[in-house]
Amino acid sequence: MTPRTTTRRWSGLAAVCALALALTGAGLGAAQAHLGNSSPRNSNPSTDGAAAPSGLDRTSVIVRLSNEPLTTSTAVNRSSNGQVKLTGSTTKNTRATLAAERNAFKSWLKTYAPKAKVTGEYDITLNAVAVRLNGSSVDALRAAPGVVSVGYQNTYTMTGHEDPDLARIDGVQGWAAAGATSVDDLPSTWAGYGVQVAIVDSGIDASHPCFDDEGFPATPQLGDQRFTNNKVIVARSFNNQTHRHGYTPEAIDSHGTHVSGTVACNLHTPAVVEGATIDYDPSGVAPGAQLGNYNVFPGDVGSARSEDILNALDAAAADGMDVVNMSLGGGYNGTQDLLTMAVDNLDRSGIVVAVAAGNSGPGYFTTGSPGSAERALTAGASTVGHYVGVPVSANGAQVSVAAVGDFPVPDVDLTAVLGVITNDAGSLSTACTGIGESLAGQIALVSRGACTFGTKVFNAEQAGAIGVIVVNSVPGDPIAMATDPAFTTTIPAVMSPLADRAALMALDGEKVTLGAQKDYVQTVNNDILAGFSSWGPVKVNYRVKPDVVAPGVNVLSSVPLHLCEDEDWADDVGCWAFFQGTSMATPHLAGMAAVVLDAHPEWEAWEVRSAIANTADIDGVLQTNAITVPETDVQKVGNGLADLDAAVNADVAFDRTTLTYGAVAVGSGKTLTETVSVTDLTGTGGTFPVSVIDSTGNGTFSASPSTVTLTAGGTKAITVTFQVNKGSVGATQAHLYVGDSHLALYAFLK
Repeated sequence: MTPRTTTRRWSGLAAVCALALALTGAGLGAAQAHLGNSSPRNSNPSTDGAAAPSGLDRTSVIVRLSNEPLTTSTAVNRSSNGQVKLTGSTTKNTRATLAAERNAFKSWLKTYAPKAKVTGEYDITLNAVAVRLNGSSVDALRAAPGVVSVGYQNTYTMTGHEDPDLARIDGVQGWAAAGATSVDDLPSTWAGYGVQVAIVDSGIDASHPCFDDEGFPATPQLGDQRFTNNKVIVARSFNNQTHRHGYTPEAIDSHGTHVSGTVACNLHTPAVVEGATIDYDPSGVAPGAQLGNYNVFPGDVGSARSEDILNALDAAAADGMDVVNMSLGGGYNGTQDLLTMAVDNLDRSGIVVAVAAGNSGPGYFTTGSPGSAERALTAGASTVGHYVGVPVSANGAQVSVAAVGDFPVPDVDLTAVLGVITNDAGSLSTACTGIGESLAGQIALVSRGACTFGTKVFNAEQAGAIGVIVVNSVPGDPIAMATDPAFTTTIPAVMSPLADRAALMALDGEKVTLGAQKDYVQTVNNDILAGFSSWGPVKVNYRVKPDVVAPGVNVLSSVPLHLCEDEDWADDVGCWAFFQGTSMATPHLAGMAAVVLDAHPEWEAWEVRSAIANTADIDGVLQTNAITVPETDVQKVGNGLADLDAAVNADVAFDRTTLTYGAVAVGSGKTLTETVSVTDLTGTGGTFPVSVIDSTGNGTFSASPSTVTLTAGGTKAITVTFQVNKGSVGATQAHLYVGDSHLALYAFLK
């Protein structure tokens, strides 16, 4: 008899945040994936990192006009850290000038393209308008006075006290370095207090215990105040069909709430996952920070248009946000990609922007937009060694602990014969096609890879299986699997670690028991580069991305309460889940930026970005398939594993977080030079040694001078030279050190 199974109250909560990277055309894409989504509309519910392409919308465009936007204009009022003061008289005059330019363009439209309709206007991140063509010619718009570029819109898809997640980035040490005393129930003592972080995503459930506003100061609440409090201080929705569909900023999808919890969940918030009590009380990276909900995926919307994201970014800047988190991405549209330009402009205006690299790894040239932006703080993903699982046993002994995810799990222990499915080569099958043999009454054993988890479970169930164990295809911990709305399944399914594959396969034809008791498990499988994490270099310019790596596999955080509303424990501790994706890594960087700003409010955005990227643990990330060996390829890990303690204590900042010489002809014998500026962050100055280390590949990097003396807050230039050695082609890399800070150097010989 098959035991009754417990059906989950949500679908896809464990999904890796798939990044849609196949965008084409020039100009700005729209956000199609929150990189780490958990809903049935996720473009690819497989946790294998594949991505579905997004479509180019040839009915609407973004028109960029000639005058500089407020973020880059010289004719604006600015605060001491470079942020634009929108209330300043000079800024208001410039804003009027930009409005006049847009009005002139709109007048031109009425005369020469009367069918076209303006659907959005921007003056903070870009000086631009969004236009629905309605049959008008793109070439005609390009010829209009004052027009710099016209690009089709596109879609981007949605990338405790002894907290193992925070431990990966030296979070508690970083809090202490920032002066946070971390007194429970006293937010003014929490790291990140007073800093405001915009979450451009799918909404924040302000009713979750993570965002309880008790103890936070009374703060003006902006937007739809049904979804705000003194912790989540803004709630706005951005979609050009809002009035038609009645969209609100409410967090229907789980992704934005999960991201927000990683940024700023209140200090020591108890958690339960699937009825299993977590052994620690999670905290956000910056628990004292306040949040802004800028929902670009409202209601059942699974993709956001360019104008929606631009509107959200402009609103975040206008609302005074200090940091922006963008756990989303799409295709990279060359050097004129407008969303990357908007991100760069926000950084220039004093706002730190953390962005996901994408989930299209492994493979070079897989970083998407806007993570490809030069001034984005771009995140790759690594593992956290913990999960919630159930035991798998045979002959009275435990064989494995398998991770639970979106699929049901038994209410009582399920015992049946194990049916091992192999391919023609005798290896464990991925079960991506129909299974030819009968699995009637058996528990199927298959491998992760090549197709969605829903496909595998569906094929096994069609063959008669009453349960499925999927074996991970990469070393380290198993992950929580997502269901696939295209394949309806009813049977239990869990994932076991790769290390248990041989032992499980040896049990073919024997009885095994899939346990019902869910437990929280901690392991030593930390800091392994996620197999799905996107790699650089950035197409066209060979820029190094990501800038830095942070936890993005088995990240525990909050999800909206309505997803657990039928569970007894949800009333006390809220709703929680483990997610995977560079979406989950990105809010670690946004939270770090909030803590650094709390400690150093005078630092400009580029200084905060450098402090985080250029103090990373250079050998802190381990190889995906050799999990005891450091991953040193800068196009996979950037500058290394993020370290909050080191970031808060940074001595110097670089004006670039990485340095590339692009593609260089191997036979050229050229000597190429670049200049990097280094600025004192200590406020006292000092003399710092300059060196180049860890050089690999067919070329030579060097730097001069060999030491640099900086006055308090002073800046000096360092010349970095690359000498091309004739010979083999391929990547050449090194690291430039100034004191304890370093940046990755890269050239590609072709």
